[in-house]
Amino acid sequence: MGFFGDRIVSKAGGEASRPASSAPAPPPAPPSTRADAATSDKGSDADRAASFVASTPRFKLEDVILPDGAQAQVEALVGKIEHHHTLYERWGLAAIDPGGRRVAINLFGPPGSGKTMCAEGIASRLGRPIVTVSYAELESKYVGETPKNIVAAFAAARQAEAVLFFDEADSILGRRLTSVTQSADHGVNVSRSVMLLQLDRFEGVVVFATNLAKNYDGAFVRRILGHVEIPLPDLRGRQRLAERYLVPSLPRADDVTAAWLAELAEGLSGGEMLQLVIGAATRAVRRPGEAQRLSRDDLAAEEQSFRAARIAVGLDPGTTVREEVRAMTPDEAAAAREGRSLHDGQAVGDGGMEPDGGAE
Repeated sequence: MGFFGDRIVSKAGGEASRPASSAPAPPPAPPSTRADAATSDKGSDADRAASFVASTPRFKLEDVILPDGAQAQVEALVGKIEHHHTLYERWGLAAIDPGGRRVAINLFGPPGSGKTMCAEGIASRLGRPIVTVSYAELESKYVGETPKNIVAAFAAARQAEAVLFFDEADSILGRRLTSVTQSADHGVNVSRSVMLLQLDRFEGVVVFATNLAKNYDGAFVRRILGHVEIPLPDLRGRQRLAERYLVPSLPRADDVTAAWLAELAEGLSGGEMLQLVIGAATRAVRRPGEAQRLSRDDLAAEEQSFRAARIAVGLDPGTTVREEVRAMTPDEAAAAREGRSLHDGQAVGDGGMEPDGGAE
């Protein structure tokens, strides 16, 4: 019947009437044991499969705003899939790459940079549905259940002929533990081994996304067709995003332009820019009459609040540090990234900083 087959649910009959008797009612059944509760909470194969549903991609690849280099990498990887028959059958690449039917793509970069949109865009370009899997859907508190969830995810994608997309992939594909001291540690290693085995057996397209690519296990990295960095948008990218977010129906002052917003949003991701516009519009809508329109003051106030919150939670080093980093020479910036002093090779104070001000 398969993972998406109909499930047959039997209905229990009503409670039979108890014959009249003077005998006391039987004592209540003892409470279920912990093992019984665990067994009842574990998902069946059908329940696991139902969690991994193929859906139509919401975005096209043309919707994703990427720097030219990243865009070219994605297009090349998609081209390898689209022209697989010519490359591997007519041109004979199957002789030197027998496992060429497997395609795994790794998208890495900061949160909000468009990795999920890109994964959906790839599926849309290929004309396939997408099965999206988060770490929370795979992880189980019961030993042995997480590997079954992994197998179910691959089976669901195989049956639907869908692109399989793993978000937060470093959580399930991190380095395997070498010092196993308890059953939970062993379970982590088993889950990662099962993931690698399923990846080897899967002949479809798998896309992984992570904010922490350095955490990947080396065995996984070797199975990837291509690694594509999805960085924060540059000025040109921010302007294209601003043009998209400042929709014509949004009332705004004449001086609120895409070019001005792109400058204001330096260092922000596309997702953060979207929240910036929504927050500023929320400020404007609370005013009456003619004042109910988006202004530069709304956007500037929202931007200041946004950056203050980032600094408070440690996501942003603050204006002073950013300005110091921007003033670095290329050699000083390279030394900072490597965590060393330019002159004596000693480690620098708080770790390296990227030239654009982001923490490494």
